[in-house]
Amino acid sequence: MSTPYALAEGWASWSQKQRDDAYNNTDMVADSAQQVSARNALSAEFRAAHIGHLDLPYGEAERERWDLFPGADPAAPCLVFIHGGYWQRNRREDFAILAQGAKAMGWSAALPGYTLAPEASLTGITWQISRALDWLAANGPAHGIAGPVVVSGWSAGGHLAALAAEHPSVTAAVAMSGVFELAPIRDTYLDEKLRLTDQEIADLSPIRRPVVQKPIAVTYGGAELPELRRQSRVFHRIRAEAQAPGPLIPIPGADHFRMLESLWNVDGALTRAAAELLR
Repeated sequence: MSTPYALAEGWASWSQKQRDDAYNNTDMVADSAQQVSARNALSAEFRAAHIGHLDLPYGEAERERWDLFPGADPAAPCLVFIHGGYWQRNRREDFAILAQGAKAMGWSAALPGYTLAPEASLTGITWQISRALDWLAANGPAHGIAGPVVVSGWSAGGHLAALAAEHPSVTAAVAMSGVFELAPIRDTYLDEKLRLTDQEIADLSPIRRPVVQKPIAVTYGGAELPELRRQSRVFHRIRAEAQAPGPLIPIPGADHFRMLESLWNVDGALTRAAAELLR
């Protein structure tokens, strides 16, 4: 089941605490609670100012909803942002501020929700994102969104964005601070709710899948946990070896949560990188 890229060197001898700490962003960023609170407040304010196309169902489950933020030109690109939270926490509403940078460029933006583990398996979550993109392709034009889709995501959303790059409606992707190999996740506290199977690890690890020949910017913060930096570098290296397009973008000094600012700021490094993927 394993691959040469699956585990960090020495992983087999690490204690359970070492393994858990390797993926525990919340505890390892001292001001994570303050950053999350500030982001949630900004998102609530942004969402309240853009109320025309919110809570649009793409399926029957409670969280199967889109928040759309169309630009002035329906033909402009659309940035889709998939939230993180290790597939088991958070909600799209608290990330609405991620639409700000795209909107400032004249783009549209769109945020899908998805059912969280353990109510949904990771297989179910990935299918939800695919169905959401199907819905956007079919119904986006009625809401003023008809341009090329750049799918982005952060943390668990970075994993989902990498998989979503395979969707036929997606032109390019920005995978932020993602998990691209699932094998070590099953060895941590995160698997209590995920309950990953051998098949899911094999099928849903982007590192193990056929390389997508679309531009994917792989990015991480310079102050991120070493495991997330390692996974991003490995994923990009595999893509580069297959001559797949897209840069590796370290954001100097950014921790896991501050990474998001580089996509929501009008002049953020990842806002600019998203635009470059379409050139």
